[in-house]
Amino acid sequence: MSEFVKQSLGTLIQELKKDADKAQVSFEATSVLEEGVSVRSTVRQFEFKFDEPELLGGKDGAPNPVEYVLASLGSCQAIVYRALASLKGIQLESVTVKTKGDLNLQGFLGLDSNVRPGYEKIEFETIIVSDESPEKLERLAQQVDAICPVLDIISKPLKVEGKLTIKNKHELVG
Repeated sequence: MSEFVKQSLGTLIQELKKDADKAQVSFEATSVLEEGVSVRSTVRQFEFKFDEPELLGGKDGAPNPVEYVLASLGSCQAIVYRALASLKGIQLESVTVKTKGDLNLQGFLGLDSNVRPGYEKIEFETIIVSDESPEKLERLAQQVDAICPVLDIISKPLKVEGKLTIKNKHELVG
């Protein structure tokens, strides 16, 4: 499997060296509120659910959005480990990433304007099983942290723009 990753990424790298304009890509998701606080989201051909624990008004039928953020960080880290290790010929037996986020509900519920509504702190631990040298794996870890897209998204400010579109329900009847 690592060979497939290496070949795929190697081909992509060569293509982007020839034409840097191909490096610009966009990803999209659509999320629809369903019953209660349950949400159905679609990304490409995939569909997944969001919900909240009962404490937050949900039915605990799926992870909530902030839990998906943690899972996204861990997943992205693991994928980047595989990708970089494959390109560098580093053998990894396994990679497990444990993530934890601390959130104060007073911010989310609007009870204290001095408390942010999102995570106050996120921690992650990466557990690697490998026969490679600790020094080589530490260098790999630094490189992974430097290029992991989700780590970049959640750790650095970025421009986010929202737009509200209001439709009258009578406009939808056709």
